[in-house]
This record gives sequence, C-alpha cells and structure tokens, in this order.
Amino acid sequence: MQFRSGSLDSISVTPDYFSLLKREEKRGNFKIYNGGPDTGTSFVFFNLNKGTRNGKPLVNPVKSKWFNNKEFRQAVAYAIDRQTMINNTFQGLGQTQNSPISVQSPYYLSPKEGLKVYDYNLDKARELLNKAGFKYNSQGQLLDDVGNRVRFTLLTNSGNKIREAMGAQIKSDLSKIGIQVDFTPLAWNTYLDKISNSLDFDMALLGLTGGLEPNDGANVWKPEGGLHMFNQKPQPGQKPIEGWEVSPWEAEIARLYIKAAQELDEEKVKKIYAETQQITQENLPFIYLVNPLSLAAIRNKFEGIQYNAIGGAFWNLPEIKITKD
Repeated sequence: MQFRSGSLDSISVTPDYFSLLKREEKRGNFKIYNGGPDTGTSFVFFNLNKGTRNGKPLVNPVKSKWFNNKEFRQAVAYAIDRQTMINNTFQGLGQTQNSPISVQSPYYLSPKEGLKVYDYNLDKARELLNKAGFKYNSQGQLLDDVGNRVRFTLLTNSGNKIREAMGAQIKSDLSKIGIQVDFTPLAWNTYLDKISNSLDFDMALLGLTGGLEPNDGANVWKPEGGLHMFNQKPQPGQKPIEGWEVSPWEAEIARLYIKAAQELDEEKVKKIYAETQQITQENLPFIYLVNPLSLAAIRNKFEGIQYNAIGGAFWNLPEIKITKD
C-alpha cells in the first residue's frame, strides 16, 4: 500500500502481488525488474531425530522408521509436483530447486553437471516405496511392512500465503501415492518452538536465505549446529536428548564443509562442494522445492539500475542518478 501510494521508491515483489503491480507499472511510473532465481531456498524436511527425552521418543518409532528410510524420502520427493507448484502458487515466476547452494554461487552443481534431481514421477515414487517394503491396501492407502497406515503431520508458519499454498499442494500430491498428510499451519512462535526446541514435529516446510558462499550455511550442516533442523542436537539451555545419533552421511557432509573452508585451491573447493551437493540430493535431509524469481518494483526516477538477485536494486549506488519525478 505504501509503494502504490508513492511513499516508497522500491519494493520486493512476491508472486501473489506480481499481477496487481504489473498492471500498474505505467500509471505508477515504475518498472518491475527480474533478477533471475532468488538466492533463497525452500524445502520440506522430516524429523530424523532418533533420540528420546525423559524416556519418551521425540518421534513416534513407527514414523521414525519411515522417515529414516532413504527410499521413503526419495519417493516423497518424486511425488511432489514442483512444476505445478511453480505454475499455480508462484504464477510461473520460479524454477525447480535441487541444491542447498544458490544457483548464483560459483560452487553450485547443476543437474547438467550431474546433480541428482527428483522431477515429478509417481511411478518412480511407488517403485521406491515397494522397494522399501511398503504396500497398498484395497483402498489405495499406503501401509508399511507391518500394516501401519502411513500418515503424518506437515507444519509451516501460518500467515505466509505462499507456504500455506505449497503445503496444501504437498498434501494433495502425497495423497496420490496413498499418504495422508495432516497439514497444519501454526503461529510463528509456536512453529519455531516445535522445530528448534521441543522437536515435536513429523515434517516441516521452511526456507533459508542462501548466498554465494556455502560455508555461510555451515550451521545447517554441522551436526551440532543450531540450524541442523532435520536432526537437531539440543542447544544451550535446552533439555538434553538421550540416544541422539549422527548418520555417516551427515558426518561426511560436516567433514567436507570443514575441508572446503581449509582449502585454498578454488578448483578443489568446487569439487568438495559438488560432493556435498551429491550427498544431500542422495539422502534428502531437505527436499528442495522452488526457487522464486527475485523481483522488485522500482520508480522510474532512477537511472543506472542494474538489478540482480545478489545485490538487489541499489548495489551500484555510486552509478545511480535520480532524475526529476
């Protein structure tokens, strides 16, 4: 509202407001700039924590067995229709995301360079579930190897229209492979407490800001890190967890991030980070979803704007001139 009334000169444009602002470009004397894919990430993740608190498992052992099965996570990834998510929720203003490292980073490994991807494929999803011992009943509901119905809760923060729409679609998509998802948006503080303190969740939808230097996100990949949210270790002041385990692939990612930070040869650094991306895409601690486009509406009174996703609108400030309104 402030931008449309003229009291702001620049504003980021989200997909849900793009159509409205695009119609007003001429009247409002501004232009919407497209900086390509945003640096941020969006993903869903399962609670892989096998620990207990006060003798009680953090995750129902039946569900924990599903979540810690790599083929199960891969099947879920294949069952999410990310292109439809882009077309509907993001109004076509995005691209599928496959890596924890931003596409603008020199360390990003592209699918063309061999990065594993999970393009929508229900047949592949069902094949992986069968391989992992799951089966279907006569109603098409997915059961595990001892007959338990596969059902879990997906959380995200309420009030974020994009994430709420993404969560609703994921619920629908996974129903096509027989999984019942109970999608539950929560107030931000309640949501944050569940995924970072009480660890009382099955699956969650979230995003991180990303950037050019992968080690800026090392806190996500160190097992003891505060953002290692798929298998969170208690942080200072939190209640202890008994039986917390680090899988070999988690430990390997952490080792490689340290190795990359110590290496000075850029080509070797690229190879190290390429390996971390292969490991994350094989094991799917995060199932990556969509990179929205980085868009901003900027008044036409500025000359010299070179908008991009990394620096935004005014990164080259000394070269920008202000003309008369």
